[in-house]
Amino acid sequence: MPAEMTMLADHPARQLLDFSQKLDINLLDNVVNSMYHDIGSQQRVAQEVLTNLKDHPDAWTRVDTILEFSQNMKTKYYALQILETVIKTRWKILPRNQCEGIKKYVVGLIIKTSSDPANMEKEGVYISKLNMILVQILKQEWPKHWPTFISDIVGASRTSESLCQNNMIILKLLSEEVFDFSSGQMTQVKAKHLKDSMCNEFSQIFQLCQFVMENSQNAPLVHATLETLLRFLNWIPLGYIFETKLISTLVYKFLNVPMFRNVTLKCLTEIAGVSVNQYEEQFVNLFTLTMSQLKQMLPLNTNIRVAYANGKDDEQNFIQNLSLFLCTFLKEHGQLIEKRPNLRETLMEALHYMLLVSEVEETEIFKICLEYWNHLAAELYRESPFSTSSTPLLSDVPPRRHLYLPVLSQVGLLLRTYTQRLISFFFFSSNL
Repeated sequence: MPAEMTMLADHPARQLLDFSQKLDINLLDNVVNSMYHDIGSQQRVAQEVLTNLKDHPDAWTRVDTILEFSQNMKTKYYALQILETVIKTRWKILPRNQCEGIKKYVVGLIIKTSSDPANMEKEGVYISKLNMILVQILKQEWPKHWPTFISDIVGASRTSESLCQNNMIILKLLSEEVFDFSSGQMTQVKAKHLKDSMCNEFSQIFQLCQFVMENSQNAPLVHATLETLLRFLNWIPLGYIFETKLISTLVYKFLNVPMFRNVTLKCLTEIAGVSVNQYEEQFVNLFTLTMSQLKQMLPLNTNIRVAYANGKDDEQNFIQNLSLFLCTFLKEHGQLIEKRPNLRETLMEALHYMLLVSEVEETEIFKICLEYWNHLAAELYRESPFSTSSTPLLSDVPPRRHLYLPVLSQVGLLLRTYTQRLISFFFFSSNL
């Protein structure tokens, strides 16, 4: 018999695997500590005990005791791993009463833990893991065995701001699991069923988001709501975006607030990326409102290259998000703005911002800007290839190209400068 097996047979930790005995929480905490802090044979024995305990078919029945009485956060995380394994691998064979019991226990624990704002901050990682456990349960239970989930979570959110904040995070996680990560994790039929369920019940969620955005003075709650809304924007019915006050609320209430500006600009970028033939006036409104606010936040004479170099992370992220917004909107809806003579000046201001941002010495931002300039140049060329005449006249230049000529000349100068910097860099590197 291997030495480790002999040690395990004689080790006091062995009693943790005896389910006829009451669970010794202190012993379990010690074994978990040994797993993380000891070395050699002690650590190997601890690992074997914890692995065997986790693999025991009845291990999940001890999770509630561990979570309630353990003083070791790592032990609690271990208990949640046990619970997650059961949910993912054995949920469908558990009796219904046991499924209901686990579900009610997890919900109760989340409510208890997240209802206290101080606790939310202190035990953030623990609450995050609980939230993921609930989402795994939802993927098994909702909507068939939990048809009231959406109304339950919306109703509970109105009782406490800290609980509402955590519920927003749960809704965001559920959206990500269903719409972003469902491929390969669940059948297409199951994924479609969950997506249809979320769309059908989204009105309740949207009303909650609206209520928070219009009424709450709680900054962390508002930020969580905006982050959650961001995850919704790529799948919700378009009427919620374009037939409500959502765009004006985002621009006027949140875009110029430093704490919210980055997530708000991401939301506006997501909206700008919607490609539909309807809602032209709403897209124009999105553009003009956003540009009006941007000029107050970041005057057109700002040296954005220097501002980025000297800026904090949040400020640098804002400039990158600005490049994404302008690139996305102008690629999707630039021609819509072009066709309106009263918006030509605003269009030129947007292009001026793009030029300023293109000067920023950051590769990812430059790639974003370059993508737009390449798109614009290719589009203009496809519409009207260059004349083969050796003496082309300015009057021969198509109207759209004439509109963009001053900007494209500056882009050409910018690209030449960038190329020269690259050549100098490679020449210097090769001579080191």
